[in-house]
Amino acid sequence: MKILFYDTKKYDKDSFERALTEFDEIEINYLDADLSVDTAKLAVGYDAVCAFVSSDVGKDVIKALACAGVKLILMRCAGYNNVDLEAAKNNNITVMRVPGYSPEAVAEHAIALALAVDRHIHKGYIRVRENNFSLLGLTGINLFKKTAGIVGTGKIGAAMCKICQGFGMRVVAYDVYKNPELDFVEYVDFDTLLKESDLISLHCPLTNDNYHLINKETIEKMKDDVILINTSRGALINTSDLIEGIRSHKFFGVGLDVYEEEGPNVFENREDDIMQNSITARLLSFPNVIVTSHQGFLTEEALTSIGRTTLQNAVDFMNGTLQEINVVK
Repeated sequence: MKILFYDTKKYDKDSFERALTEFDEIEINYLDADLSVDTAKLAVGYDAVCAFVSSDVGKDVIKALACAGVKLILMRCAGYNNVDLEAAKNNNITVMRVPGYSPEAVAEHAIALALAVDRHIHKGYIRVRENNFSLLGLTGINLFKKTAGIVGTGKIGAAMCKICQGFGMRVVAYDVYKNPELDFVEYVDFDTLLKESDLISLHCPLTNDNYHLINKETIEKMKDDVILINTSRGALINTSDLIEGIRSHKFFGVGLDVYEEEGPNVFENREDDIMQNSITARLLSFPNVIVTSHQGFLTEEALTSIGRTTLQNAVDFMNGTLQEINVVK
């Protein structure tokens, strides 16, 4: 099987090349360019393409891939909200993903963001580098005995629940489906979670039903001085409403690994560019907000798992032995 790999970064190539040693039947060619209508035409002669969460896998791109003869789209991630599944079905293209590459990687990044905004690590780091050892403005709050509200208790949310329990926190959660492994978690309705949580962390997929789940109305229901963390999908939060909440001092801190308007920025070096997106620029201006560049997945263990699972998906497709959990329908 020949796979065309889009939007290649060094860590992508390194991890997939290591995984390739276990899959003699696969050949990969790597492109720096991301997937688009124009670059989809380069897939002529390939059986599959490999894309990521920031790639454009919309209707027009899928049509172009079908014209190129592609039969399989391999998403090297868990999310697939950027894929037009109806278009893929209409063009007889199978879409596969990596649903559980390393839930602990994302959960650990979520708690890292929570601790960083809570204890003002970003400010303290910069101060000390400038020989400023003042503690003014660096006072945090204990997470011990506070309430953590986890939205979504799939594999990543479950890992976050366990971390918060380890911190000695009361853990409440909201999910349509209760995770039987989390016998220490109190499942509550969403309004109760908003009202009682000192830390709210989002770990649910983006769907039509939860688009802008965090908005003006839900923010008003939160405790004052709440910490909000999002390592899931940017559009779970209405960013304009979030900014108003920050300006009205609703939040003790906000940690975002994902955010609306992130598309052009994700994984790219923009240090010499003038920021074009006003919402992103405004988020970066607040002293109690930390924004990272969609790096929650970025651990050696996660990259290894992503490489192996993605290539195994390709082999399973080729052999007609698909694992249903990895097939997106």
